[in-house]
Amino acid sequence: MMALAGIDWNTILPAWMIAHAAALLVITPLLSGPIALVLSRGRLAWAWALGISAITFVLALILYGQVLDHGSVEYVFGNWAPPLGITYNIDALNILILLIVAGMGFLSLLYGLPSIMREIAPKDQAAFFATYMICLAGLMGVAITGDAFNVFVFLEISSISTYILVAMGAGNDRRALTASFQYLILGTIGATFFVIGVGLLYMATGTLNMADITAQLQVHGDSRVVRAAFAFIIIGLGLKTAMFPLHTWLPGAYTYSPTMVGVFLASTATKVAFYAMVRFILGVFSPAAPFDGALLELVLAPMAVAAMIICSVQALYQTDLRKLLAYSSVAQLGYMLLGLSMGTAAGVSAGLLHLFNHALMKGALFMGVGIFVLSYGVRHVKDLRGLGKAMPLAAAAFTVAGLSLIGVPLTAGFVSKFYLITAALDRGWWWAVVAILISSVLAIFYVGRMLEAMYLREAVKPAPRSKKAAGNKPPVIALVPLLILGVANIWFFFDASMPKALTDAAASALFGGGTP
Repeated sequence: MMALAGIDWNTILPAWMIAHAAALLVITPLLSGPIALVLSRGRLAWAWALGISAITFVLALILYGQVLDHGSVEYVFGNWAPPLGITYNIDALNILILLIVAGMGFLSLLYGLPSIMREIAPKDQAAFFATYMICLAGLMGVAITGDAFNVFVFLEISSISTYILVAMGAGNDRRALTASFQYLILGTIGATFFVIGVGLLYMATGTLNMADITAQLQVHGDSRVVRAAFAFIIIGLGLKTAMFPLHTWLPGAYTYSPTMVGVFLASTATKVAFYAMVRFILGVFSPAAPFDGALLELVLAPMAVAAMIICSVQALYQTDLRKLLAYSSVAQLGYMLLGLSMGTAAGVSAGLLHLFNHALMKGALFMGVGIFVLSYGVRHVKDLRGLGKAMPLAAAAFTVAGLSLIGVPLTAGFVSKFYLITAALDRGWWWAVVAILISSVLAIFYVGRMLEAMYLREAVKPAPRSKKAAGNKPPVIALVPLLILGVANIWFFFDASMPKALTDAAASALFGGGTP
């Protein structure tokens, strides 16, 4: 009997839904997108998309319950046994990503209605929600598929829809078109590198099933073709992950896209690409391979430290709130890459835990900025003056997320940074500990700039509202998801057992400790 947190899905949902949850997780939003396009009214399309997102989250919870019960789940399409057939594989590593994408997708949609009604032209609103659902399906597909070529297909589905979503911010700021074009060019280069790498892998192994590729590589061993495939795949995924210094597309995409898109992308897109990188580096290729170990220690580790410090310094000098948070996101990705580069189960687990916590903290921060924009037209750090008093609930949740970003005790960010420091000490990487501390101190300054303006400065005028501002009070439908994430940033300090158990199991399996 499969139960999750006291919920017995077998008594609530039909058996076919539980049996085919893996396939439905991708098919449901993918097929629902065109239906949203037919719904001409924006609010109706939003309600449809919200309902589908809720179903998607339930399906992710069902799969989470199955992973808890069985360790891993394999879904075979058309009764074609792998490696000939296409399979979806769910384990401790990707169920964490699926829960993040489904959960943040639902909260982003719930939050996004007021901003979309103001930022997107009425004639384009149905198309916006249709594109969003296709993007959601693509991200889910990347995380769940067990086929290397399907990873490329789903990456492109999510990327192409993301380019459109970012460009839809042009009604609010024409720079969204430039940001979308830059994202398209770099994203296409990344996809091309990735698919060339997959083709080389197929040349070397004769299969596209990721588990079978691993088995074939263990039999045939190292070769120049395999090494070339490895290099192409890592560069391609590095561009998709916004790995420093391949991150130049990210600040513009996060800053000029519609508010809801910024929330969704900051919480999910780079997390999915990072998952794919972990899966290929440690799952498909062997961590014991000479070129794999060299990449981790000689390439990824320096890039991670550079991202943590350089992008934190860049965030410190930004005046635009969303651009500040965008550079901060690249710095936080450095923490995840640092955990991966340690090449140990403890390091990878800590990096994945920070991935989970970063989705919570950065989702809340972008939501908070969006609410400030809606209510007072705030776009810059200096415009936050007095908002701590004017909007106490939104400001409180924003503050908690900012403190979590720094890694202050009693927040989720402290937990993942603690485990990162512990893993670095176990590895003997004192310099990595110093880098973590320097980056955290820099975060104190750029987060402190925002909090100082909110709480210690009086507003220049009573209500510095823009013409597009909704009024003094934040919309309740936008405030609720922000408060949920604010509470989550505290909750997972006191009880991080759920994500920590998954990250530990995933890391152990990746390093040969058994099934995730």
